Amino acid sequence: MLRALDKFENVVHHALLFMLACVVVLATFELGWLIVRDALTPPLFLLEIDELLELFGQFLLVLIGLELIHSVKVYIEDREYHLESVLAVALIAIARKIITLEPKELPEGSMLGIAAIVIALIAGYYLLQRSRREAHLIARPNPQ
Repeated sequence: MLRALDKFENVVHHALLFMLACVVVLATFELGWLIVRDALTPPLFLLEIDELLELFGQFLLVLIGLELIHSVKVYIEDREYHLESVLAVALIAIARKIITLEPKELPEGSMLGIAAIVIALIAGYYLLQRSRREAHLIARPNPQ
């Protein structure tokens, strides 16, 4: 029974990886299309601020997809989650949100909430890196 569940889980992981790769390919083509479309509309090769923000948002969306592909691959290989990858995806996603949002349309306090999320993610990433560095130093003591 457990062997069958492991095979099922493996099939689902590979299906997710394939579908995620398809989405990243489509998002990349859409980014390319947006660049060409925006560059060829008058005035030629000049982009408006809203066009730039849309392009940056789409670019970050592709990066999020690539990082998710990496996370799924690592999970398939090692059968463990890498918190660093999860935090990287979250940081890219919140950066995308910050770049594409219109502050004038937000309810009061939303920017403070977004700032709190950014601080929490950065603190988590810092603490993770610090704990890994300390674990590495403990594993390799200085010979004297």
